[in-house]
Amino acid sequence: MLRMEGLLARTLDVALVFAGAVVASQIRFDAVMKEDFYDLFIVLSAAFTLALFPAFGIYESWRGRSKPGLAGQVALAWLLVQLCGVMVMFSMHRLDIVSRLWFAYWTAVSGALLIVSRLFIHLVLGHVRSAGMNLHQVAIVGGGPHCNAVIRRVAASPASGFRVAAAFNVVPSTGSLSARVPTFADRAAFQRYIRTQQIHELWLALPLSQEPMILDFVNEFRDELINIRFMPDLHSVVLFDSGVIDLIGMHAINLAASPLPQHAVLQKDIFDRLFAAAALIGLAPVLLSVALAVKLSSPGPVLFRQKRKGADGRVFTIYKFRSMRVHAEEAGTLTQAKRHDPRITRVGAFLRRTSLDELPQFFNVLRGDMSVVGPRPHALEHDDQYSKLVSGYMQRYRIKPGITGWAQVNGYRGETDRLEKMEGRIACDLYYLGNWSFALDMRIIVATIFKGLIHRNAY
Repeated sequence: MLRMEGLLARTLDVALVFAGAVVASQIRFDAVMKEDFYDLFIVLSAAFTLALFPAFGIYESWRGRSKPGLAGQVALAWLLVQLCGVMVMFSMHRLDIVSRLWFAYWTAVSGALLIVSRLFIHLVLGHVRSAGMNLHQVAIVGGGPHCNAVIRRVAASPASGFRVAAAFNVVPSTGSLSARVPTFADRAAFQRYIRTQQIHELWLALPLSQEPMILDFVNEFRDELINIRFMPDLHSVVLFDSGVIDLIGMHAINLAASPLPQHAVLQKDIFDRLFAAAALIGLAPVLLSVALAVKLSSPGPVLFRQKRKGADGRVFTIYKFRSMRVHAEEAGTLTQAKRHDPRITRVGAFLRRTSLDELPQFFNVLRGDMSVVGPRPHALEHDDQYSKLVSGYMQRYRIKPGITGWAQVNGYRGETDRLEKMEGRIACDLYYLGNWSFALDMRIIVATIFKGLIHRNAY
């Protein structure tokens, strides 16, 4: 059944790739197709779709997982497919005779069809599951507030298709579990219930200290067709990647490490490079105009260069358009820009207020030093100062710093003249690290465009 569903999903994707191309041709040429090499381009993209979509987990089960996350995965995979198609057509010396407008229409239409079709299918499945069909029965082992939180989350997500059928309270002293779920105190009776009531999932909502019980339940049901999932209570851990990684041939769980798994880092990096390249090409006239304005505004270089820390603390040189008059700072000190700072030129004030001074950082993104979205990098002097004052400060360097971030779209910009401002900024950065998704990145980019470019704290 799963193989048939996967085959149907792949067939639908190929059909939507072709359908988008036909719609684009009707819009651009008022014809089904213009030349034979357009057919070749479409076939190449269809083939790359079949090859690359599985690598992004698009054909895996998304039951209970984020649908915006699925949409983001499809969008990123489709952009990569089109990039691969463009590279092949370029190598065959056919790209220069392909209509760019047609290609843009095709990419947009097929991308929209691929995303909307999946969201529609999941919407239908959600209604079916909410009506009590296509359900996965879940048994939970746990106790205390964490176990109750898992039960409440399942109850609040009926469209996920999970239903809690029973629970085993391992620590009755912490209080009873949800009254809506049949609770067992006898372990043998609980295990017998799982085997006789067609339970599909066994969730172990236990703390790390319960290793013996975790192993007991895994050994008890490892030879049966029941999905066993560990949902640990890690309330005291700041960062946690719930995925299990392979490290020197052994399984490891990240407790304090990069919160993004390797495949997510790769996807984010691909998107960053594509976005940065497109931004630099599209904004080239703006970049040249700003560079000329900076050069004429005051003596000195066009670009401001400063050392900042990147992922894992690696130091790199950040680029900005110079907004201040050239001046010297004492060694080991750095004076933040203040409102009505006399060092800022008239052109520089406009650039800082509109965030145009940040545009050269797309070169940092293209070089791999930065990401489009991530924690903003601070000057090295500020890293030394605040790492001793703000808990979790250095955790923000687990991933690449960004041109924009969750802190910036939530108002934490400009001067940090009070410790509370920096603490608020770091709290936002840690939230981003713990809740990263491609959909969150898109949300931050859109928020930056509409409300984050100009801000009263940008001076």
